[in-house]
Amino acid sequence: MDKFFKLKENGTTVSREIVGGVTTFLAMAYILAVNPGMLGSIGNGMTFAAVFTATAIASALATLVMAFWANLPVALAPGMGLNAFFTYTVCFGMGCSWQLALTAVLIEGIIFIVLSLFGIREKIINAIPAGMKKAVAVGIGLFIALIGLANAGVVSSETGTVIGFVNLDMAAKPAVVAMIGLVITIVLYLMKVPGAILLAILATTIIGIPFGVTSIPEGWKPFSLPAAPLLCKFEWAGVLSVKFLVIMFTFLFTDLFDTIGTLMGVTQQAGLVDSNGNIPKAKQALMADSIGTVAGACLGTSTVTSFVESSSGVAAGGRTGLTSATTGILFLVALFMTPIFALIPSAATAPALIFVGFLMLQQVADIDFKDPTEGIPAFVTIMVMPFSYSISKGIAFGMIAYVIAKVAGKKSKDIPVATWVLAVIFVADIIFEAVK
Repeated sequence: MDKFFKLKENGTTVSREIVGGVTTFLAMAYILAVNPGMLGSIGNGMTFAAVFTATAIASALATLVMAFWANLPVALAPGMGLNAFFTYTVCFGMGCSWQLALTAVLIEGIIFIVLSLFGIREKIINAIPAGMKKAVAVGIGLFIALIGLANAGVVSSETGTVIGFVNLDMAAKPAVVAMIGLVITIVLYLMKVPGAILLAILATTIIGIPFGVTSIPEGWKPFSLPAAPLLCKFEWAGVLSVKFLVIMFTFLFTDLFDTIGTLMGVTQQAGLVDSNGNIPKAKQALMADSIGTVAGACLGTSTVTSFVESSSGVAAGGRTGLTSATTGILFLVALFMTPIFALIPSAATAPALIFVGFLMLQQVADIDFKDPTEGIPAFVTIMVMPFSYSISKGIAFGMIAYVIAKVAGKKSKDIPVATWVLAVIFVADIIFEAVK
């Protein structure tokens, strides 16, 4: 195991990797409830139970591919945002069937496999300047901290401002529990307790019981058999329509840069990138989400992508594919132990996400803010991600700002050709969205 995953080479141990994998799973286990709930609301044959099975299997498959092929501590699952687009825009807003939406996801995944095989996606990652890669990691840190705060109900738009902290009283019990959990996380981390983040999640779950945040249903049983997934339910009649192409390319474009941003952020945090900020085995890593997306479509769920919550496992010590292998196995276990994992409330995983925001923010010190042509694009990237609630938008606006800043600063020679191409594509996408 040490030889296969290169544990000593990466300065880690089996126990540390397992703790990291469990931590990542607990931080992203909410997807097993959120994704089936969202897609299951479509109805017409798409049920919570069927989507739950699809979510667990697709997540396990993609994460295990990441583990054994790319040897990176990155877990995958149906992406948040993409599942909302699938449900509320494609099915409810555009009136398309979920079968047609799954067909778009399938074709997107096949295109990604081709792009990954020819190294095109890897070249896109390498075209992003080193300073911008660090800015992406910092932006993701703030983004997932905001996700944690929002999931626990700590921040809300109902406070009279655009976004604000709620009053920490007994009317906001999840927020209170999350803040207690955050204190526990910080204390355990500063005391250098092994697996501090995981222990904090477990402790917060227990603390949530008297608050009514962690609820144990009457007649609760720890085990249940998985339902059958929706196997290969595709609709080919409308695949040549303009509407379908718009849907498919929206899935494609959003997933492309969400995955790239997450991989850059997590590997930067883990210290796994080379001197140029490039990701090791990037092609294999990108193939993992491509394979997961195709498998997910065949099973009956939306696009599978790399999860930013993987950073919580990295913070707990994960450095190799053994971390993601542990997470993948737990997704399979979850098929039969859904009631157990359903007990962990978002208020218990929120502190981990918030704290990881701090850990990822540390990379801001390596950005050259004294050079405005580097600092301004980095600032735009960092600012846009949490405020737009989108990793891909942060990368898009940051890359456009990078080209503008370098040209205005008379440093256009610093702009690689591939970066020019990316900036033009991003501008075209923004214009397309505006006139659509």
